[in-house]
Amino acid sequence: LLSCRLYCEEAKDPKRRSCLTVLAEALDVVVRSFAPILPHLAEEVFQHIPYKKDSEGVFRTGWINASSAWKKPGIEEAIEGACAMRDSFLGSISGKNALEYEVIIVIEPGLLFELMEALQAEETSSVSQLNEIMMASQTTLLTELPKETPSDANIIKGTFLINLEGGDICEQASYKVIAQPIAKAKCPRCRRYTSESSSTPCPRCLNVLAGKGST
Repeated sequence: LLSCRLYCEEAKDPKRRSCLTVLAEALDVVVRSFAPILPHLAEEVFQHIPYKKDSEGVFRTGWINASSAWKKPGIEEAIEGACAMRDSFLGSISGKNALEYEVIIVIEPGLLFELMEALQAEETSSVSQLNEIMMASQTTLLTELPKETPSDANIIKGTFLINLEGGDICEQASYKVIAQPIAKAKCPRCRRYTSESSSTPCPRCLNVLAGKGST
């Protein structure tokens, strides 16, 4: 997830910049957390952070002060739900390379489907947040099984308990995960199987190389 955003997206792409912001915030919290017990190490790390403009030191700039902007209702549940589906997917391919597969996630209309839509607005995507979490080359989000699903398809069923608003909203939702070998070629740049030819970058990488950013 991190390597794809950091090394495959354009330098100023919002996906890459948001990733850098999260890493910077995480580093700040970790350094301030261990500062009371490892003061010299914390101070050394703090002084070598290149984007810090102040030089007062970790002990003169206050304790951890996380912004309320990080607290978005439903995001934690969406990520946890996606991780549960990823575990089902990875378990179904027995340690094989996840990038060699596309994932079909089937969820009946409801709260869980809406949470997944927050991570992937398109029906099928190779660049969505949901696909990054799934670690596959492509993810499709549907409300019912495709009609062309083979009769011998390995359909993994699972459930996820949604708990929102401190328990005021509680819903047990079911999902199905299908892993299928992807038919596309490996992109020579991002290493995902999203290209029409092994000698040609995928559409996302072509846009980045052309300076157009991701679509």
